[in-house]
Amino acid sequence: MSDEEREERELDLTSPEVVTKYKSAAEIVNKALQLVLSECKPKAKIVDICEKGDAFIREQSGNMYKNAKKKIERGVAFPTCISVNNTLCHFSPLASDETVLEEGDMLKIDMGCHIDGFIAIVAHTHVLQQGPVTGRAADVIAAANTAAEVALRLVRPGKKNKDVSEAIQKVAAAYDCKIVEGVLSHQMKQFVIDGNKVVLSVSSPETRVDEAEFEENEVYSIDIVTSTGEGKPKLLDEKQTTIYKRAVDRNYHLKMKASRFIFSEISQKFPIMPFTARALEEKRARLGLVECMNHDLLEPYPVLHEKPGDLVAHIKFTVLLMPNGSDRITSHSLQELQPTKTVDDPEIKGWLSLGTKTKKKGGGKKKKGKKGDKAEELPDAEPMDAAPDGVELRE
Repeated sequence: MSDEEREERELDLTSPEVVTKYKSAAEIVNKALQLVLSECKPKAKIVDICEKGDAFIREQSGNMYKNAKKKIERGVAFPTCISVNNTLCHFSPLASDETVLEEGDMLKIDMGCHIDGFIAIVAHTHVLQQGPVTGRAADVIAAANTAAEVALRLVRPGKKNKDVSEAIQKVAAAYDCKIVEGVLSHQMKQFVIDGNKVVLSVSSPETRVDEAEFEENEVYSIDIVTSTGEGKPKLLDEKQTTIYKRAVDRNYHLKMKASRFIFSEISQKFPIMPFTARALEEKRARLGLVECMNHDLLEPYPVLHEKPGDLVAHIKFTVLLMPNGSDRITSHSLQELQPTKTVDDPEIKGWLSLGTKTKKKGGGKKKKGKKGDKAEELPDAEPMDAAPDGVELRE
């Protein structure tokens, strides 16, 4: 085997070291999410909370692999975003922004960490209130959570991406909600946050993706966004965009000095992963980013909105397709939900009753069953006690 082949083989989940790096990144981002949630209080400035999330990820990841022989890149894989109410995603404002949280806001928190380019991403929805979440707010969160649980069971070797798209739409409809159009769940690889294999949330004439089959040892970021509205998000103001990613395959000789300065800073600090314009020198960034965008040197992550009054929920998790089953490595438990809808559809219940672990094949000696052995077949690391809210699973 050539060195190149050996290198290629070592970069997927067949290498225990790679699995460890994914799980280390996941542990950090799960704790960062916990920290961010604890900071979300009425009148707290969103930018301050985003900064604390990013700083925690940088500090915790920076403490790992300090003494490694070769330098190991690590840090923020996706900047902390807190998008409120009818705002879908990517709201991570500049330092000068004064937006604060209010009692009753529905928050979508989105963030990512990487160790040596192995990425763990998470998104979570939380309503800023005491006591259980009720009404349509509960419906839209329960829809996202149940769709995420179904996706976890269908993103497995042998299944196809379209199986997942159809299933999550059916789940959302059961809660009288919509899956938001244009959201993509990506395969992830080392230093690749948006791989070529994707699951499209809703297929439409404008958006189509190639049919793909999930395979063992792949890693996916599963992204579910649900809405009480039409599920057709709009870009209202390009100035709200603050998150970008370097388009590695594009080059252009920039004319403005400010643009060259900013692009050089981006290339040094953020050559591959998405970053926030907050991390750049603000005055120069405003000027320089425009020219970089005009020549496609950066890919923007726009802030998208549903109509005012619509509620949007977002759940995203990272899953490793291990030989013994699917391992969801990022999650956070939800508040108590009291949705107005219950899910009676037998197909949805059937999906939810699937285990996430595969039984070992082979005719070796059977061990005597210990009490509680059956748990191997049940989902692990689930953000729920038994079934998603509004779903009653009968044995």
